Amino acid sequence: MKFKKIILYREPAVPEIDTNYLASFLEDNFSTNVQIVDSIFKELTMDEIRHLSVIRVKDINKPFQTSKPTDTEIEFEVKLCQDSSLMNFTTKVEDTDKISQVFMYDGFELQKILRSINENNETLHIVITNRLMCTFDENDGRYHARAIICANPTIISTTGIIEAPAKSREYYFETMALKTQGLGIESVKEKHRGKFLDYNDKRLTTVVEGYLLQAIFYNITGESFCDNVECRLYNAHWQTDLLFSQIKIRKLCKKHKEILSNLN
Repeated sequence: MKFKKIILYREPAVPEIDTNYLASFLEDNFSTNVQIVDSIFKELTMDEIRHLSVIRVKDINKPFQTSKPTDTEIEFEVKLCQDSSLMNFTTKVEDTDKISQVFMYDGFELQKILRSINENNETLHIVITNRLMCTFDENDGRYHARAIICANPTIISTTGIIEAPAKSREYYFETMALKTQGLGIESVKEKHRGKFLDYNDKRLTTVVEGYLLQAIFYNITGESFCDNVECRLYNAHWQTDLLFSQIKIRKLCKKHKEILSNLN
C-alpha cells in the first residue's frame, strides 16, 4: 500500500531529534508529503487519558490485565500528556532495583488508544514518544521493552531505543558491582561512553531514521525487519549492533534498496 501522506508526531521533550530533518528524509526517500504536528498526547480526551493510566505495566511477569487506576495516577497522566518532559523525572531503568518503579506502557494497548487518529488508509501516522513501550512475550512469560510498534499508527519510543537493545555484558557486570557497594555508575558510563545510546544523545536523529524506514517497509510490504546486520532494517537486540547498522553502515541492504527503488 502506498501512502499519499505521512503525519509525523514529534516528541517535544527530546530536542535532540530533528523532526524537520526526518520529514525531509522521508520525503526524499518515499516521494510523499510529510506533515509535522505536535505531540498527539496533547489531543487525547479525558477517557483516553484514563485509559493510559490503565495500561501501565506494573508486573513484567504477567500479561496485560486491566486494573483501576488511582486518582494520583490519572492526575499524573493528565499532566504528562500536556508536558512530556515530566517523564525525565520518573525513575529510569538503570536507577532502580525494582523494575515496577519504571513507567512502562503496554505497546499494543497504547496503539489501540491512538488508533482513532487513523481516519483513512491513505495516511500513515508515526508517533514519536518518550514513553517506554513494552510487549509481553509468551515464550519467556515476561514483558520486554520495545523501540517500535509497527502498524498504523506506528509508535517509536525514544526511551525504548535506549533501553530495549542491551548494552554489553561487561557494562552490566560493572554497574552491578558498583551498585552492590552502594556506589553510582557514572564511572562505568564514562568508560563505555559512545558504545551505546544514552538520553540526550545527539545520534538519536540518525538512529530514528532507521526506525522510520522499518515503519514504512512494514506498512507497505508487511515486513519491517531484515536479518542482515548491514541493513538499516536490522532488528538490533544489542546496542553495538544498533550503532553498527544505523550509524556506521547507515544504508539498506541490496534487497531492500531494490524494493525501495520499485516503490518509487
